[in-house]
Amino acid sequence: MERIRNFCIIAHIDHGKSTIADRMMELTGTVSKREMKSQLLDSMELEREKGITIKLTPVTMQWKGYTLNLIDTPGHVDFSYEVSRSLQAVEIAVLVVDATQGIQAQTLANVYLALEQDLAIIPVINKVDLPAADVESVAAQIINLLGCERSDIIEVSGKTGKNVDKILDAVVERTKVVDFSSSMVASRPGQNDNIQADSRQNYSSGLESVNDVILTRGSLRGLEKSSPLSFTRALIFDSYFDDYRGVVLYVRIFEGEIKKNAEILMMAAGTKGLALEVGVLTPKMSPREKLSAGEIGYIVTNLKTTREAKVGDTVTLALKAPAQNLLGPLPGYEDVQPFVYAGFFPVSNDQYKDLKEAIEKLALSDSALRYEPENSPVLGFGLRIGFLGLLHMDIIKERLEREFKLDLIVTNPSTNYEVVMNNGDLIEIKSAGDLPDVSEVREIREPWVKGEIILPKTMIGNVLNSVNEKRGHQTNLSYIEERAVISFEAPMANLLTDFYDQLKSATSGYASFNYELNGYKAEDLVRVDFLVGGHKIDALSVMCHRSEADAIGRETTKKLKEVIPRQNWEVALQAAIGARIVARETIGAYRKDVTVKIHTGDRDRKAKLLDKQKRGKARMKRFGKIDIPSEAFTVMLKRD
Repeated sequence: MERIRNFCIIAHIDHGKSTIADRMMELTGTVSKREMKSQLLDSMELEREKGITIKLTPVTMQWKGYTLNLIDTPGHVDFSYEVSRSLQAVEIAVLVVDATQGIQAQTLANVYLALEQDLAIIPVINKVDLPAADVESVAAQIINLLGCERSDIIEVSGKTGKNVDKILDAVVERTKVVDFSSSMVASRPGQNDNIQADSRQNYSSGLESVNDVILTRGSLRGLEKSSPLSFTRALIFDSYFDDYRGVVLYVRIFEGEIKKNAEILMMAAGTKGLALEVGVLTPKMSPREKLSAGEIGYIVTNLKTTREAKVGDTVTLALKAPAQNLLGPLPGYEDVQPFVYAGFFPVSNDQYKDLKEAIEKLALSDSALRYEPENSPVLGFGLRIGFLGLLHMDIIKERLEREFKLDLIVTNPSTNYEVVMNNGDLIEIKSAGDLPDVSEVREIREPWVKGEIILPKTMIGNVLNSVNEKRGHQTNLSYIEERAVISFEAPMANLLTDFYDQLKSATSGYASFNYELNGYKAEDLVRVDFLVGGHKIDALSVMCHRSEADAIGRETTKKLKEVIPRQNWEVALQAAIGARIVARETIGAYRKDVTVKIHTGDRDRKAKLLDKQKRGKARMKRFGKIDIPSEAFTVMLKRD
C-alpha cells in the first residue's frame, strides 16, 4: 500500500498532458521505443486526428520501486466530467501549464476541481524549450494562484523529456500515506468542505495566496490502508462495453481486494456479476490474480450492459454484502446532465434502426449521452440526443458517420427549458417544438451559465461588448499580471450560436473560455416558427428572447433563402411568432420560356401557353414536395 501512488494530469486543452504521459511511459519502461507512438493513451482515431483527449485513460507504471497509477484526462470544458471522475480516484494532481500561454480558463476550472477533492497539486510548466516560452511570468501566475514556492514548480519539456523524471519523483515524495483503517464512515477524507469556494474568493479578490487551502508538500488526503475487518469497496470511475468481452470496469480499490472469478455486487444498482478477469493497464490489459487496496485497474465482468454497473457505483464482494452495508457505498458522482440537445435524423428512413443501434453502443461507453425517439413530419424518424457541449456533439456526429457509415441530418442545437403551467405544474422541454400552447403557460425559464474568460488586458472592451450582445453581464474583473479574468453570467442558448468564434476573433485567438451551469431564470421568451411554402417545419423552430425574435426571424429567413434550392414554383419563406408573421422571403420559381418558338405576332397563342404554364405551376405548388437540405437546419449556428 505504502508503495502505490495514484495521480492524474490536468491542464487546459493543448498544454501537453498526453505528450508528458508519453514521456513518462518511455522513462519508466512501460512501453518500448519500438511500440511508442505519439498520444499513445489516445486510443480513438478521432482523438489523434483532432489532437485532443476525449476519454480518460489509466496506465500503471513502475518507478524506483513504486507503482504509479496515472490517469490522463481531457482538457476541453465539454469533458470536465471526465476530469472530476479521475480526481476522485487519485491522491495527487499534476497541473500542467503551457510556458507560452500561461494560465487559461480550463486551468482554473481544473484547479478548483482538484481543490474540491482535497488533492495535493504538483505545478509543472511545460514547453520550456520553445523560443516563445516565458517561464518566469508563468511561474509568477502559478505562485499567485496556488500560493506555492518557486522551488515547487517543475520546468519540463514534454517533447524532449527534460525533467519529466522530476515529476515522477515529486509524485512519490509528495503523496502522503494516511491510515484510515479505523474509519467506518462512507465519506471520503477531507479537511476543508469549503475549499473550492475559498479558492475562488481568494482568486477573484486579487489572487491572494491560498496557502491555507492547499498543501504543496503533502496531500490533504492520502492512500487508504486496508481495514482490519477486510471490507471490500472499489469505486467505478469509468466503464465501457466490449463486443467480445462484455462490460469492462475501471476501478480504484479503496478497501480489501477483488480476486479473479470472485462474485461481485454493485451496491447502488444491486446487480451481481462475476469478475471474469482483473488486472492493470500498461497500457495494454495485463491480467492479475487480484487487485488490492490502493490499486487502480480493470475488471472484466459477465454483465451485458453498463447500466448494470454505472459509473460512480461501489463494487464489493457479494458474499460479504450484508457486512459491507454497515459501511455503505463510497461517495459516487452526480449524474451528468446534458444541456445541449439536437435532433439526429438519417437521410434515409431505412437507416433509423442503424442510427438507434449505433447510439446505444456509444452510450455504453459515454455516460453523458441521453437520447429519446423523435418524429418530424419533414425529416421522419430520428433521435433527440443530449450533449455536454458543441464539441461533444460534433464528436458524436463524426463517430456516427465514420464508425457506423451513417448519413445524417442534424438540427440546430438548443438547450432545455423549464415551463411553469398556469396550474402550477413544472415541465421540461428539450426543443422549441415541445412548447405547450402559450395560453396555458405562466412562465418560461432558461438555463444560465457562469463563465470565465482569460484574455490580454488590452482586449477587455471588445469582449465585454460580445458578452452584452449575448444578454450577459459582467460579475467580476481581476488580473493576472498582463492578463485579465472576466467573470460573467449569460443565457446558455445565446452562447451556443457563435460566441466562441466571436471571442477568438475579438482577441485574435488569445482568449480562453470556461463555463458551468448556474441554474434557471424566468425570461420573456417566445417561440419563432419558420414556414416553408406555408408548412411549419418543427425542426427549424427556435426559442429566443422577445427582444431578439424579430431580428432572428428576418436573419434566418434570408439564410434559408440561400440554402433551400429553387423549385418549379414560387416558395414563400416566413418567420412567425404565434399567428404574427415577422419576416418573409420569396424563392423565385424556375421559369421556362414556353413562347420561344412562337411567332412574335401570335399574341393569342402566346397567352394560351403562358396561362397553361401558370396553371401547371399552381398544380405543382399544391402537390409538390420541397426537399430541405441539411444545411438549412444549421443556419442558426452563425448569426450576423
